[in-house]
Amino acid sequence: MADSFKKRQLLFIVQLVVGAVILYLLHAYLLNALFSEEELIIPLWNVYVFHTISVLIVYSIINFRFSNGQTQVFNAFILLMVLKMFLVVLFLLPLFLSEAPNKIGDVTNFFIPYFVFLAFEVYSINQFLAHK
Repeated sequence: MADSFKKRQLLFIVQLVVGAVILYLLHAYLLNALFSEEELIIPLWNVYVFHTISVLIVYSIINFRFSNGQTQVFNAFILLMVLKMFLVVLFLLPLFLSEAPNKIGDVTNFFIPYFVFLAFEVYSINQFLAHK
């Protein structure tokens, strides 16, 4: 593997894990402080593990393709985003099929970090997408 691949990958993993931990701790604190009586169907740590792994897989595939000389990674990025959306639906399917009275809290706890992770993912992958 090229050294540039390894350097980019390691830097991204460190940024992703540190950011995910900080965001998780902040999210857990706010939930505990503001909504301590609300019970969630999907544990918060599951949400963050899902987001972290999905972002890591997408970035790794794009980084690998770019390192192997395929500078046009836009099609792969779009395909991976569609796959990721499908996985989001599968991840949330138990919530949608449950008889829980208040699903809005779980959906909110999923999609707020989803958009934060998505912004980080697009920002990180932008270097590959902007490359000519």
